[in-house]
Formats: sequence, structure tokens, C-alpha cells
Amino acid sequence: MVQKKESFMRGTMALSVAAFINRILGFISGMYVARFLGAEGIGLLMMAHPLVPLVITITELGLPIAISKLVAEAYARDERLKVRRILHVSLAVTGFLSVALTTLSLLGSHWIASIMLSDQRAYYAMLAITPIAPIVAVSAVLKGYFRGIQRMKVIAASDVLEYSVQIACVLALVHLLLPYGVAYAAAGAMAASVISEAISLSFLVISYKLYGEAKVPGETWTGHLRTGKKTLTELLQIGLPTTGTGLVHSVYSAFQPLLIATSLAMAGVSTALATKQFGMLAGYAFPLLFMPSFITQSLSTALVPAASEAVANKNDRLMHERMNQALNLGLLVGAPATVILFQWATPLTTLVYKAPEAGLLLKILAPIFFLHYFDAPLHAILLGLGRANATLWNYVASTAFKAIAIFVFGSQFGIVGVTVGIGIGIIIQTLLNFFSISSSIGIYMSIGPYLKVGACMLLMAICGRWSLEYLTVVQHLSLLWSVVGSILFSLLVYFIALLSMNALRKASRAILIPR
Repeated sequence: MVQKKESFMRGTMALSVAAFINRILGFISGMYVARFLGAEGIGLLMMAHPLVPLVITITELGLPIAISKLVAEAYARDERLKVRRILHVSLAVTGFLSVALTTLSLLGSHWIASIMLSDQRAYYAMLAITPIAPIVAVSAVLKGYFRGIQRMKVIAASDVLEYSVQIACVLALVHLLLPYGVAYAAAGAMAASVISEAISLSFLVISYKLYGEAKVPGETWTGHLRTGKKTLTELLQIGLPTTGTGLVHSVYSAFQPLLIATSLAMAGVSTALATKQFGMLAGYAFPLLFMPSFITQSLSTALVPAASEAVANKNDRLMHERMNQALNLGLLVGAPATVILFQWATPLTTLVYKAPEAGLLLKILAPIFFLHYFDAPLHAILLGLGRANATLWNYVASTAFKAIAIFVFGSQFGIVGVTVGIGIGIIIQTLLNFFSISSSIGIYMSIGPYLKVGACMLLMAICGRWSLEYLTVVQHLSLLWSVVGSILFSLLVYFIALLSMNALRKASRAILIPR
């Protein structure tokens, strides 16, 4: 029998701590891999990776999100047998589809590589990562179950274990295979992901045996599958729109390297240089941009079942409280992160990757990426409200605009134009999700806290620029200590300014009321 579930904020905190640890581990791993492989090797990794999300998306059918929502609702109504039926039906469907599609992917790997890979050296990396699909699919189902019963500590522990194993395997395999060429080293990095996912799945299976629902006498797999038609229908009503979103994302991600390479070629960039520039964008800039979002991502993970439980209990006040927490965190976390990534763009890429040329790409995306810290919670709120269709069409529209923008601007302005095109997609997606929620339940937000946080951001940027120049030019400190010292000083100024303007208290009182 499942033990007492965790509170919403405790679960969010557990996920946030785990996500922070994982970001640090992943960042360290990515830093060393980037230095070993270089921008060209990172480009090969990025080109080889998109096929697997496509296979996983098709096999999962959006079930992990649907599982967390339906399990939370069934658990709130104390329907324990339905909880087990949801899990058994989901495992049967994803297990069969993932094995079948992974087999087809391996058999057709040469044909797939000839179509999707602009650089055929990425073939070995693509081949090495393909077997991960069934492992990730089954793990996702179990994580959906644990999210539904709101036992986030299990998911947090499995993620930390996965990243810990991955960083060890990545460093070992890349070091071992690098003498044979960058293509084999990239394949070794991909193989490390398969190993770490398998270890994580083993942990989840053991955790389910410890914390999962007790088996009912006479219960069998065939019995659940025979009576599970209605359950499957409920899962697919939520899962298929989510699958559509994931499918569009995976298809776009699979062809994005080709789209970018084509647009860069039209701008007169050679294939080797295009691969290097794509590696700087996807392997250098994006990890830094995504680093601060672990808090809002963790909150979003816990938000879907929490919002679903509020909907099942018809508790509108609790729903708005959850939304308030999500948007306030997006504001208070995203603001200083945006200033740091913009103001210290070139020093950061120089310190971490020894690639100062990637600083321009980071500086272009940093202000636009501020909206990303709101998008994940907004997406989770829509799912909790049962509006999966809205998330699908919002993503389709934003992806279409992004692809067009990348092609148009990339063919004219090179990698800078590609970066601007990606930023346009982020803006459109966040705004569409915001308007979808507003049309459903109405959102009122006081503009005062946002103006005050904006003023604090400006003050933080000015003080950060001055302190960096002072520590570098006057005190003659190394780049590392100048960057660390100036960032810490600017953060201190930011939080003092927030307190003096009473912005923290005002943000905590931002109001969301029914339409």
C-alpha cells in the first residue's frame, strides 16, 4: 500500500534539489565532453540525438502526463484498483510499441541516416542511442505513476542516480574512444546515456515494489488488459494531444539540424563550419540558458497532478494558489538569471567552454529566454485544466513560425539569424499558452511587481558591469574570480533592491481570480 503522499511544496522542493544536483552534474559532464570533443563533436551529438525522442514520443503516446493526471484523480477518490489498472495498461502499450519501433529504427538505420543526418559521421552516435527508447518509455510510465501519487522523492532519487552514473560513463567512454576518432567518441557519449537510463529504470522498479499499490487477490495482467478498454480511452483522450505536441517537437528536432544547415549553406557557410556553429548554439548556449530553469521545471512537474487533484475536488481556490506560486517563481528566478546570462555571456562561454565566440549567441537569446521561465508552468496549468488540445495547437503554431523564421533569417544573417528565429518561437509559444489560460479561467496580474523587478534587473546589470570591470582592470583578478565576484555582488544588489522596493512581498500577493 502506498504511504502517505508528500505535500505539493515538499514534492516540488525534492524535485528542485534533485534538478539542481543534476544540472550541476550534467553541466560538469557537458563541459568536459565539450572540451574533449570540441564544437564539431558536440554538433555530431546534437545531430544524432533527435531520432530517439521521435521514437519515444510515438511509443509513449503521451501516457506519462495522462497517467499522472488520472492517477492523481483516482487516488483523490480512493479508487486504488483503477490506479493499478492505469499502470498495467500503460506499461503494456508502451512496452510493445517501444520494442517494435526500436527494432524498426535499428533495421532501417542506414536509410534514416541518409535522410536525417547532414553529416554522416553522426551515424554511429545515432546507432548507439537508439536502444534507449524502450528503457526511457517504461521509466516514463513509472515516473508518471509516482507523480500521480505525489511521491516526488522517488523520481528525484532516480534522476540523481541516473545523472551520477551517466557522468562517470560519459567521461570514461569518451576518453576511451577518442583516439579512434571524434565520431566514435560521440557514440560513446550516447552509449553512456543508455547505461545510466537502465540503472535508473532498475531503481524505479524496486521503488514500485516497495511503495506501489498492493496487489488485489485474483488480479492478473490479462484481467486488467481485458477490462482496460475504458481506461485506455481515458488515457488517450489526454495522451494523444500530448503525443501530438511531442511528435511535432520530435519531428522538428529531427529536421532542425538539416534546416539550420540548409539555411546556413544559403548564407554561404560551409558544412564543417555549419556543424561547428550548430554545436556552439545547441551544445554551448542552450545548456547555460536551461541551467536556471530547474526550479520552474520542477514546479511544473509537481503542478500537473496537484492541479488535477484540485480539479477533481472542484477546489478553484487551490488551483489559483498553485498558478500564483508558479508564475511568481518564474518571475523571481528568471529575472536575475536573464541578467547574468546576458551581462556575462562572453565571459561565461570563455570560462566554461573556451569558446568566446559563442557569447554572442547566448547574449541574443538571454533576454528572450526570460519568457521560458513562465512557459513551463503555463503548459502544466493547461494540462492540469484538461486543455491538452490547446497545448498541442499552441506548440504547432509556434513551431511553424520558428521554422520559417530560422530559414528566412538564417539564410540572410547566418547563425545569428538562426538564433533570432529560435527566439521568435519562444515568444509566440509563451504568449499563446498565456492567452489560452486567460480564455479558460481568466488571469489578473498586478503590473506593479513586474515593473519593480524590472527596475531591480536594470540596477543589477549596471552594478554587475561596473564590478566586472573593476575586478578585472583595477584589481587585476583572473577572469574566473572576476566573474564569480561580480555575479555575487550583482545578486546581492538585486535582492537588496527587491527588499527595499517591497517587491518580494508584492510578488507573493500577485492575484489570479476566476473569469
